[in-house]
Amino acid sequence: MIAIGSDHGGYELKNEIINAFPSIDFKDYGCYAKDPIDYPDIAFALAEDVASGTCERGILICRSGIGMDMAANKVSGVRCALCFTPKMAEMARKHEDANVIAIGADYITKEDATKVVKAWLEAEFEGERHKRRIDKIKFYEDKMRK
Repeated sequence: MIAIGSDHGGYELKNEIINAFPSIDFKDYGCYAKDPIDYPDIAFALAEDVASGTCERGILICRSGIGMDMAANKVSGVRCALCFTPKMAEMARKHEDANVIAIGADYITKEDATKVVKAWLEAEFEGERHKRRIDKIKFYEDKMRK
């Protein structure tokens, strides 16, 4: 299951992405209207479910993508990458094992956002030399929790 969530600024793009991938089982974390909400509420809930394994991966959308990215990366075990191009999304998955991506709705078309999501969903973590770096991030997270 793929988690997806947005604030009011990403609400329309979130729905476009869900509709663009009818074969994907999405868990929608909101928001469910254009009424203003606080993006950290969505980002934390989604990120916690990705970190716990409740959802395989997650997609977060706000106007810039920056706030969602920052909030999600506060959750231990989440590696969220802000992506604007399919190549960025592909590399975020292949090299950084990004389990969440953030998208800035004000800076991308719905067509390009769909390409970003597709590239990220199709890419697989390459492991090997990249795993060593991911392990260093995990080690630091564990050290900070103590």
